[in-house]
Amino acid sequence: MGEGGEHRRPQPRDGELGAAVARAQEGDEIAFAVAYRIVQPALLGYLRGLVGEDAEDVASEAWLEIARDLGPFRGDGAGFRGWTATIARHRALDHLRRRRARPRAAPLDQVALELPGRHSTHDQALESLSTERALALVRALPRDQAEAVLLRVVVGLDGPAAARVLGKRPGAVRTAAYRGLRRLARQLGPADAADEGVPDAGPGTPGEAR
Repeated sequence: MGEGGEHRRPQPRDGELGAAVARAQEGDEIAFAVAYRIVQPALLGYLRGLVGEDAEDVASEAWLEIARDLGPFRGDGAGFRGWTATIARHRALDHLRRRRARPRAAPLDQVALELPGRHSTHDQALESLSTERALALVRALPRDQAEAVLLRVVVGLDGPAAARVLGKRPGAVRTAAYRGLRRLARQLGPADAADEGVPDAGPGTPGEAR
């Protein structure tokens, strides 16, 4: 049970992740590759919400740091997710500071759509467009709400873990995530909200922070 009576299910592969990290700390390169494959999709989604089309470059920087500092890490699979998200966030913020210091041809809030490969199915193409649209909407949220939503929904961290990544109180992160999801639901509308996986929180939902 998380803060405020909130229930959070562990991520389905956290046990496998924790075991892989432990083996990787002993020098097992295959185990490190396993940990990478488990964590990278959610980490990349989080970074796309922060830096858009530069996410893969920032993720590469983050993984170099993760590999370098893996030895002293102490924690389980869920803890590793939080630790890697913290490193990725620091690299993303550094990247954004560098990007603001140089001119750009494209708007900062533009999220490039990835065209499906020739072997992609129709469903995969639709899923890609849906994800990019959702991330574009998330990036338009206030920063505190966007990061809270990304860490809770995309990375899968619970409230306390997300709060540690952001350096905030769990209650503040929970409120920011709730407000962000509410705003996304209003922007998408009831039908689109269901398609995107965003809960349709109607007026007067219990527990709404005011």
